[in-house]
Parts: sequence; structure tokens; C-alpha cells
Amino acid sequence: MSAETPLPPTPDKHSAAGLSRRGLLGLAGAGVAGLGLGVGGDRAYIAAASAAAPSPATAVYPFYQEHQAGIVTPAQDRLHFAAFDVSAGTTRAGLIELLRDWTVAAAAMAAGRDIGDFGAVSGPYDAPPEDTGEALGLPASGLTITFGFGPSLFENADGVDRFGIRARRPEELTELPHFPGDMLEPARSGGDLCIQACADDPQVAVHAIRNLSRIAFGRAVIRWSQLGFGRTSSTSTSQATPRNLFGFKDGTSNIKAEEPDAADGHVWVRDGPAWLAGGSYLVARRIRMTIETWDRTILREQEAVFGRNKGEGAPLSGGTEFTTPDFALTGRADLPLIGAAAHVRLAHPSRNEGIRMLRRGYNFVDGTDALGRLDAGLFFISFQSNPEHYTAVQLNLARHDALNEYIRHVGSALFAVPPGTAHGSYVGSALFA
Repeated sequence: MSAETPLPPTPDKHSAAGLSRRGLLGLAGAGVAGLGLGVGGDRAYIAAASAAAPSPATAVYPFYQEHQAGIVTPAQDRLHFAAFDVSAGTTRAGLIELLRDWTVAAAAMAAGRDIGDFGAVSGPYDAPPEDTGEALGLPASGLTITFGFGPSLFENADGVDRFGIRARRPEELTELPHFPGDMLEPARSGGDLCIQACADDPQVAVHAIRNLSRIAFGRAVIRWSQLGFGRTSSTSTSQATPRNLFGFKDGTSNIKAEEPDAADGHVWVRDGPAWLAGGSYLVARRIRMTIETWDRTILREQEAVFGRNKGEGAPLSGGTEFTTPDFALTGRADLPLIGAAAHVRLAHPSRNEGIRMLRRGYNFVDGTDALGRLDAGLFFISFQSNPEHYTAVQLNLARHDALNEYIRHVGSALFAVPPGTAHGSYVGSALFA
């Protein structure tokens, strides 16, 4: 597997299954029930002959591929993430129909096109447009759309198998445990389905979730959502390491797209049900940062908490940002330079039986709370081949990490991310075969 390369769209088009009648009703009402997404179809891609990389604004990542885009894709700057609950009364056939409609729309938007035959401005004046139009005239901006299935899709809280798929739920797909220190809000946790939309233009990412939510009308409803900015991890060696809202470089040792062996071993599912082979597991955690407390903490303490210096991002044992930390090195009074409770020590693979995850987190600032404090922090996203890997690392952090004094986990969710989709099929089709 090679790193994903953004590909320029060609003028050629292929036919594809159109949006269902019900999906069209969700888009535009009965007045345009005859309109579909199939006329424009899906666009073919060709590899760019030029070695020059496209700018973020012009990057286009194909929707149809072996693995879903938005995992090893170089992390974009903006995020709109949404978790959905399937509406009461939606049947198995209705769920499949929704996934088909979402697939066609996602492929169009990832290519930088409006959804539907007529898009945002060319349809009948006496009906709502098929596309909401706020991305009209904007390039694809590296948009990727990634879908996942939550544990409750297979069996709800009442133990009901609504869609006849309970027997096909992976053993690993259960609700994440309640970790020490968790202050979870049910309204920000869980969900039957999830959609991760990443782009280098916030309006493009919002447009994607808005239109997919609109298509879901009557079949699924948003349970919670999160906007993010300023990626907090690099997923490509071509990207500089970003900083989180505490001002520290984050994700220095993250798995990169240029490490196919690492992705094969730590990201893609190899042991599990056939429908999930080549997929992954997505963990989402909303982590509130107590910004005001952190901002009154001395620099020496801040660096001790992370185990890295704030400027270069180098471990306190010395070197540069990418120097392997030396946890045995001691200083005055024979104390370790990287403390026992330092975040970098507790999260390091050498302290977690070699476990690595691919992180795609984002900063968030959602205004202020009732006390006037910033509602800000990290929207943590990780992809791993087994969610038990995340659980093992997080338990270690939750019990011992010095960073816990400054953060609160308030939202939590786990989703199985099926593999990529072939032309003419739909996301997750193997689950329903």
C-alpha cells in the first residue's frame, strides 16, 4: 500500500446508481421525486503525471478505493464529524437505501461536484434545490468522507436486532469502558452511524455533513456533531507536526501514510469478520481542556507534564523532536528526566506492548460555558485494527497521566469502519450481503 495521492478529476463520467426516491424526498420534497444522482454518475480518476503536489485547495481524493479515504490520507486542516441514530421505523431495506444514497452523494462531493442531476441552481424553481449550494464555486479542497457503524446499529439498548445483523457484529465492537476520570455526557457519546468529513476549507466539510444529513431525512437523525480546526496530528511525512491548544507539538510519533507496514499491522483489520477486512476501528473522544488553569501553570511544570520541551518538541532526555525518548536517563537526585507520570512516557509504544494508533485529532473551541471559561480542547480521533489497543493505552493514561489534572473526557464513541467501496456498490455492502 502506498500513501494516498490526490488525483485530478477527468471530464469522463461513468454511470452509477441514482439517489433513491426516499432520499430525493428528503432532499427536495415530493415535487422533485423524479430527480436522481445517477445521470452525472461517478467520475473516473487518473494518476497525475506531474511530480508537483497539488495545493490543498485543488486536492481531490477518490472516494472509491481499497480503504476508505480520510484515514491514511494526509490530514486536512478542518473537520466536521457527526454521529447519527437510525430513526424508529427504518427497516433493513431502508438502511441499505440510505447507505446507497450516501455513497453516491459522497462520491460526488469528494470530486468537487454538486449532488444530484441539477445541483444547487439548475433545478425547477418550484422545488428546493438538490444541493444546498454553500460550496458552489469552491474546489474539492481535499474533501474526504469516512463512514462508520456503531455497536448500537447491531443491537440497540433494548437488545433488539433491528436490521438482522447482530450475528455479524465483531466481538471487539462494544461500547468503550468508562475510564477513571471520565465525565461523559450521553448527548455527546455513542451513535448508530458516524460520518467524518475532513477538508482544507471549513465550508466544504460543513457542506458535506449538511447534505448527507439532509439526505437522511426520515431515516436517520444527527445525535451529536463536532467541528474541528487545526489538525493535532500529522498523517504524512510531508506535514509538519502541529500544536494542540496547550501549545505543545502533538502526534510526533504518529503512524504515517508512508509507513504501509505499520498501517497493515496497526490500522487495518486483518482478523475479524470478512465484511470488515481492510477496514478499521474509529475511536472518538471529546476531551475538554481546562485552558484557564493551564495558562497559569509555570513552563517547567508544563514541560514536565508532557515530557517534552515546548519549543522544539524534543523529549526532555535530549535531542530533537524525533529523537527516541530515553526513559532511563536521570538528572539531579537520580530522578528520571522524563517523569514517571509524563504523558510521553505513558503513551509511548515501549510502555504499551508496542501498541500504535493512527491519530487524526482536531482542536475545537465551542464558545464559553456558564462560568465564562472556554469550552475548548481536543477532539481525539484514532484508527486502530483492534479497539482493545486503544483501551489498553487509555487505561494506562487515565490511571497515571499528569495531564489528567488539566483535561476532562466528556464524549466517547466507537465505530467499525468498513473497507473502501467499489464502483457500483455502496459503503458497508458486504455487511448486508
